[in-house]
Amino acid sequence: MRIENSFLPVRGVGEATERRLWANGITHWDEFDGGDGIDGVGPTTAERIERFIEEGWTHLDRGNVDFFADALPSSSRWRLYENVGEEACFLDIETTGLDATRNDVTTVSVHRGGETKTFVKDRDLTSDRLQAELDEASLLVTFNGARFDVPFLETCYDVDASLPHVDLMYCCKSIDLDGGLKRIERELGIDRGMPDLTGRDAVRLWYEYERGDESALETLIEYNRADTENMKPLMDIVAERLHERVFEAALNGDG
Repeated sequence: MRIENSFLPVRGVGEATERRLWANGITHWDEFDGGDGIDGVGPTTAERIERFIEEGWTHLDRGNVDFFADALPSSSRWRLYENVGEEACFLDIETTGLDATRNDVTTVSVHRGGETKTFVKDRDLTSDRLQAELDEASLLVTFNGARFDVPFLETCYDVDASLPHVDLMYCCKSIDLDGGLKRIERELGIDRGMPDLTGRDAVRLWYEYERGDESALETLIEYNRADTENMKPLMDIVAERLHERVFEAALNGDG
């Protein structure tokens, strides 16, 4: 589902009105012809839709998805993904604990455009490097990042992570995929290609590295990168399922 299929960002248009637009054949901005006869689309709402479409094309041409992210409910920001998937930054961090005021970020991996970079504490993990990666992205994708990764980075590195954000944990819950990232990967058949480790193992590996075990750092980096890279196929699957549940269901009269 693309941004151009969405009318939800329009003030006064809720999910029910959007579904009625779709069910009446108005599935794309180019198909809006005033909405005559559609419940919930009076002259005022029609004018707002037309104004939104005009502004929307301008923002899309400029590659500015912030305009839509600000207007969409957080639960619907997955709709941005198809438009800016190549510029999406999949991000995951490892830490020495759960408290950003007392614990450290040890590694950060970012995956964008088929390339993965990993930054390591006391080597190349700096505020400037992190900010540069975030500034290059149009969309941030994490798993539980709204509660964990983003606040940790903002506290420890003072980065600005205010770009549009899709937290896959909540998207997964909305389509009945529960549990942690690795459990969901197994359910969907997404291969990790390495022994199953946990966040507790990540802490242990970091401390083993600090005591001189370079192989422990290599394993930690591999684990962190797998978390990050596997979010890409997960996002693809989730976006497709949400598309079917939200968009296709409305077209088939099931919404």
